[in-house]
Amino acid sequence: MNASGWGASDIPDQSGRIAVVTGANSGLGYVTARALARRGARVVLGCRSEARGTAAVDRIVAEVPGARAECARLDLGDLASVREFAAAYPYDRLDLLVDNAGVMAPPYGTTADGFETQFGVNHLGHFALTGLLLPVLLDTPSARVVTVSSIMHALAGLDLNDLNSERRYRKWIAYARSKTANLLFTHQLARRLAAAGADVVAAAAHPGYAATNLQTAGPRAEGRRGAERLMTITNRVFAQPAEAGALPILYAATAPGVRPDSFTGPSLAMWRGAPAPSWRAPWTLNDTAAQRLWTASEELTGVSYDALKA
Repeated sequence: MNASGWGASDIPDQSGRIAVVTGANSGLGYVTARALARRGARVVLGCRSEARGTAAVDRIVAEVPGARAECARLDLGDLASVREFAAAYPYDRLDLLVDNAGVMAPPYGTTADGFETQFGVNHLGHFALTGLLLPVLLDTPSARVVTVSSIMHALAGLDLNDLNSERRYRKWIAYARSKTANLLFTHQLARRLAAAGADVVAAAAHPGYAATNLQTAGPRAEGRRGAERLMTITNRVFAQPAEAGALPILYAATAPGVRPDSFTGPSLAMWRGAPAPSWRAPWTLNDTAAQRLWTASEELTGVSYDALKA
């Protein structure tokens, strides 16, 4: 992959294509959705808050005249909401699914279904969504699934005996494990798609260190004003803007020749810069761990990828 100098202007024409982007009302998701709309795609913004999602659609239409963008409610922390979103998906094709939404280092909590919040939202919600939308993805030529991980996956491998952090909750370790789960999911999905001869590419990307509201959400939820202010200042000084952080996602989503199970991130020390192949921890390529996570995810969500079993 040669992505040297690749930027938003290099995104191929997306006319006639349909994309779903989760968590698209702000941050990386919003920038990704807007860029795809600017290149002609119809974009469905999957957002937990319909009000914020509708406001994001209005901003995209204002910034990109003629944009085709719409919002649908999607709460990845509630499997009933995930099922409702997938059941109501109105189109007969889906060219691109960007599994972007996520939470970072919140206080301990659980989803509507009782899963630890970060594992439940960052991994299980997207596992279920992708599985439920798989039939329409398989019916769309050259479709892609791009899952957004983080370089912070390197902090921890997955504890397959304690997926929901019931024994001990350490918020940053739990976040890292959820991002490891994203990469193991991509690894196993790519393998299964290849075995089925499917015309769908599953790839992953990460933004490096990009300034979004993700970093301040945890301290805000804990009421730690000082930590929230510190993170805000750190973002301003060290982070690249969301527009730059979204480029690896957009590359994985649209560039020709993206390989299954590839991991794209910023080129400069995996921190910032143009999209490039990114290092990933060896445990994210472990076939046994990927299979065990897949089996557990099917059991926990009740979503089975039957379309890949034929």
